[in-house]
Amino acid sequence: MLKLIIGVKGTGKTKTLIDMVNTATADSHGAVICIERGVKLRFDVKYQARLINTNDYLIFDAQSLYGFISGILASNHDVTDVFVDSALKICNNDVAAFEKMLLELDELIGKHEINLVMTSSIPTEEASDIIKKYL
Repeated sequence: MLKLIIGVKGTGKTKTLIDMVNTATADSHGAVICIERGVKLRFDVKYQARLINTNDYLIFDAQSLYGFISGILASNHDVTDVFVDSALKICNNDVAAFEKMLLELDELIGKHEINLVMTSSIPTEEASDIIKKYL
């Protein structure tokens, strides 16, 4: 299942994501992955989740993020949940590439029974049909 949490800055997207990550670490019988740009979540996310900084792996666009998530799933068969904070920002704010990545990720995780949740700073009223599909 692919889910997007969108809204303008300050609407609680990251706080919601943190709560979801921490709940998943308690409930999951597999690996929980949290991907972020920078290290702002390191004190908020429980240590049981694998916290990954995209800057450490030179992930600066949608294609790289898709490849990175695919690689995680290919190399670790017990992943149950993947969370991505500020996904559009990681994708260099390229909305078209972000939307294409969403469609590709939806197809990928459909084969693996993975929960994938992403946050993005997009005003709800400006969300495209593709983005609305995952709200």
